Amino acid sequence: MIIKSLELKNYRNLEDVQMDFSEGINLLYGDNAQGKTNILESIYLCGTSKSHRGSKDREIIRFEDEESHIKMLLSKREISYRIDMHLKKNRTKGVAVNGMPIRRITELFGILNVIFFSPEDLNIIKSSPSERRRFIDLELCQLDKIYTYNLINYNKIVNQRNKILKKTDGDWVDLLDTWDQQMVQYGTYLISRRQQFIAELNEIICHIHAGLTNEKEEIRLVYMPNIEESHFEKVLKKERERDLKAKVSLTGPHRDDLKFMINEIDVRTFGSQGQQRTAALSLKLSEIELVKNKVKDLPVLLLDDVLSELDSGRQTRLLQSITGIQTMVTCTGLDDFVQHCFHIDKTFHIEDGSVIGGFNE
Repeated sequence: MIIKSLELKNYRNLEDVQMDFSEGINLLYGDNAQGKTNILESIYLCGTSKSHRGSKDREIIRFEDEESHIKMLLSKREISYRIDMHLKKNRTKGVAVNGMPIRRITELFGILNVIFFSPEDLNIIKSSPSERRRFIDLELCQLDKIYTYNLINYNKIVNQRNKILKKTDGDWVDLLDTWDQQMVQYGTYLISRRQQFIAELNEIICHIHAGLTNEKEEIRLVYMPNIEESHFEKVLKKERERDLKAKVSLTGPHRDDLKFMINEIDVRTFGSQGQQRTAALSLKLSEIELVKNKVKDLPVLLLDDVLSELDSGRQTRLLQSITGIQTMVTCTGLDDFVQHCFHIDKTFHIEDGSVIGGFNE
């Protein structure tokens, strides 16, 4: 899987940018707030339809403009694809693949598999449960269209149910039975698929983490469902009065969490910052292997100023792991790469929303 080129118009601070990428390591360097992360964000958007920052379309469009355009050319298993994305301030984004508009955004998923690693990801372990659920959902949506279908519908049902819970008119409460049935239908699939996903990750991450720690630590991911599949419907009915008082749905996979255990100790509560960052790094490296196993192809790796957040040992391990995979790396300077004698295939200097050069090394 290789991204050949990228064109951006009126994307955040990038007015008109065109880039042709190498199949290897592409380095985007420049001072902070120049547009490096915006370029990576646009790539991620083409693969997932969402910003890794959680931004809405209207927040992505350049301030003084009404629309933004992205055009990407990529190759996957020797088949060429063109993804065109049209972002509008007051309307739903338009997406076309090979010149044909798609009717559902899920048709985009699976064409481009990307793994995004930012400094914020190093805090995934000590962040809120919503960030860990978001990690699971974003990865599964790229790998499993059925999961995406169930997730979209489940979220719609929860939102509708919450609206009913907020109404004071008792007649509305009778509608909850219908919403509950659908909530259980879609929610049980999410619970089952997440359980499977974490089991698959565990088979990979244990070996990667052992290598990062010189076999001193064993890591284990523990999926913590808010409710077991078999009990979902029963508990939902039992807790209805509590939901009505709280005016929000308190039971379901929208309240799941993920626990990281190192040597059977909860690293979120008792681990050092170094252990937490190593666990996060292991998680991201495991993503690469999982995608390779599932889609029988290499994903594109996006590294957003991560090296500056890692110590020398973790920098070395990360750089060693990305050989043979197309990578877009952002940084403020070239010192880290010079220090590690790391090969760079193409260099782009990003300054004030413009790309200066694009030099083969």
